[in-house]
Amino acid sequence: MKTLQQIEMWVMFCLLMACGHSKDSTPTAMTAPMSLETGEAELARDHVRQGETLLRQAISMAEQSGDWHTCYIACQRLAESLSWSNSEEALKLIKKAVKVYEAHPDDERNHIILLDYAGTYASQLAYNGNNDFSEALILTEQAHRLAIEEGEEDLVCQTLITLANIHWAMEDYPQALAEAREAENLSAPELLQGTLQVLARCYLSCDSLEQAEATYRRMEPGDDIHAAYIVQSNLAKIAARRKTPEEAEEAIDEAFEEMEALYFKALEQKDDYYQTTLQQEKENERLAYTAALHRHTLIGIIVALAILLVAVVWVLRYRLRLVRQQRAYEVAQHEQEKRHLQQETAHQQQQLHQVQEVVIFLQNYILQRSEVIRKLNESSSRHINLTPKDWADVERTLNAIDSGRFTRLRTDYPDLKEEDIQLCILTRLQLSNRSIGNIYGLTVSAVQHRKLKLKKDIFGEANPEVTLEQVLNLLDVQTEKINNL
Repeated sequence: MKTLQQIEMWVMFCLLMACGHSKDSTPTAMTAPMSLETGEAELARDHVRQGETLLRQAISMAEQSGDWHTCYIACQRLAESLSWSNSEEALKLIKKAVKVYEAHPDDERNHIILLDYAGTYASQLAYNGNNDFSEALILTEQAHRLAIEEGEEDLVCQTLITLANIHWAMEDYPQALAEAREAENLSAPELLQGTLQVLARCYLSCDSLEQAEATYRRMEPGDDIHAAYIVQSNLAKIAARRKTPEEAEEAIDEAFEEMEALYFKALEQKDDYYQTTLQQEKENERLAYTAALHRHTLIGIIVALAILLVAVVWVLRYRLRLVRQQRAYEVAQHEQEKRHLQQETAHQQQQLHQVQEVVIFLQNYILQRSEVIRKLNESSSRHINLTPKDWADVERTLNAIDSGRFTRLRTDYPDLKEEDIQLCILTRLQLSNRSIGNIYGLTVSAVQHRKLKLKKDIFGEANPEVTLEQVLNLLDVQTEKINNL
């Protein structure tokens, strides 16, 4: 029964699981790292609002669970997403990331990157609001100092570029140019294009047109439309500032040709983007349909298994019920047969008792009809004289009644004397010791002594509480058992 109950509980669990899977609207529990990963994926697909919502959720869950690494990474990613739309919130988030990291440091490189971001966002906020750049300089200089101490050349270059941008925004063009040149000397290939752009802008602000033009022409925008636009527009500005009509016209024509090429390239990129997005959406729909199909198939399998298990449990319960009923029927039959046998045994015992009573009655009747026994019972106070023929008649009568008791005594106990046989006969006739004494001319005590001596010497019974008649009856019972065997 316990096994059946466990199976039923398992079946109910499967059904509940199937019902739970069928509810497509039920959200899956997410952890902070999962929310961060999903938010970054949404931002990569240009789902900005959904991505920012997931990043905020990741920050909240990370704070609650004490996952500080996920917390400051999510703050950094959300600040990057908000840097152009809400620079003030971006600065707050990146400061929070710095504070969290400093409370739970793990890699100093992350610390430098966070400080550099903080300086960048602070400078953007100061530039947009015509505010003081002191906070931006403090944060970036701290990042630059830590990068030098840690020997991270790429971060030293990055922080120099940030410092150059800040000083350029402060209109401290010579300092910005010096930092941009130093960054160019340290720039790795992946940072060279951004470094050249800052350097060219600083040359242009310092009226070093030739160096600015040479630097812009060193740039290779590739597929970066925004960078290509910056290069061509600034080359056109440089040509116009030289005040040579022919060169300005050539530069402007070249710039327009480049812009036209960039425009068509941008259109191609836009078309490729939409085609890729459309294919991705179709692929997502196909995957969603496949997932739904698999989910429904799984639900169907679970339901089928649950139904099968319910059927198996029902069959097992039915069979167990039949077994219990059969056992109960067998027990009832056994009890009925037992009662019937008890009734028959009681009836047979009653009949046997009645037969015994009849036998005893007949035996007593026979004994009473015997002349010798009648003579013995006539008087118990006078001497009774029995002839050998009388003793033979009495013994023959008793042998007939008792199934040859005295014949067996003579056979089993050859040491018995004739007077011992006669004493056993008189005992069987239930004569009193006084009557027996009258026959032998003995006293009552003498008769008792002879009985005790006979029990002990011949039959081996030393217990005075056991009478001679009981000993004789016991010998009959033992003989009957031996005959039955």
